[in-house]
Amino acid sequence: MFGQVFAPQDLVVVLILVVLEGVLSIDNALVLGMLARRLPKHQQSRALTWGLVGAFVFRLAAIAFVGTLLTWHWAKLLGGLYLLYVALKYFLFEARESQPHESIVENADGMPGLVDADTRQPLSAAGEEAEIEARSILPIPDADESSAEDSTGKKYPNFWLTIGSIELTDIAFAVDSIFAAMAFIPPMPAGQTKLWVVFTGGFMGVILMRYAAVVFIKLLEKFPRFEVAAYLLVSVIAGKLLAEYFFEKLNFHHITPEFFVFWILMILSFAIGFLPKKSQAVTK
Repeated sequence: MFGQVFAPQDLVVVLILVVLEGVLSIDNALVLGMLARRLPKHQQSRALTWGLVGAFVFRLAAIAFVGTLLTWHWAKLLGGLYLLYVALKYFLFEARESQPHESIVENADGMPGLVDADTRQPLSAAGEEAEIEARSILPIPDADESSAEDSTGKKYPNFWLTIGSIELTDIAFAVDSIFAAMAFIPPMPAGQTKLWVVFTGGFMGVILMRYAAVVFIKLLEKFPRFEVAAYLLVSVIAGKLLAEYFFEKLNFHHITPEFFVFWILMILSFAIGFLPKKSQAVTK
């Protein structure tokens, strides 16, 4: 249908994209949830619904964008360098600090929420604002003279400015998943028949991020190394894109030595996620 071709191995790629989207987007789900909670209670679910609609529209545009990127050889260099930056940023800076997900829990609404990493108590309003500022890629809208206020006189940020911030934040967080998806699509024109993989992986990831983000939080609680595994997968994908750029004769999409090297590294990276941490191993 629509010129798309299905093969059983495509399901593996979809699964990888869903896992990457889920694990790497926990901060995204957290920031979007906190942005929505800055609005009056009756507007919060509407804000998240608009955010979901915008995410679907953006994913549709991203599919067309990936199709275009695949026609530009330099896009592999751009994507590879960006994903390498994302991975190195995690391993050199974030992984050396206390793990962010240790303070992310399921709140009363079934969404990701933040608690103090030491006391396990919910953050104060000021603390939550500081976390939004620290985790968000874009400026956060504040309450002003035109903002709505409740019976107590508390002012809230403008609804549509908040929606705009939610949409732009979602787009900014989705760049890595778009480049990752590009690595699994064969060069054009064959790649045109596999755009459904990007579509399916991206859409399933968005739905899980909105409605089952807590599943990934619990996954990280049970398997703390899974976050490391996700960034190792990103590193391998980055290496593949860079190798394809610098060595055009390499063929990762057919049964070749480089095909086996790539998938063995992917499997090993994924398997690391199920290894217990030293403290857990000692306890057992």
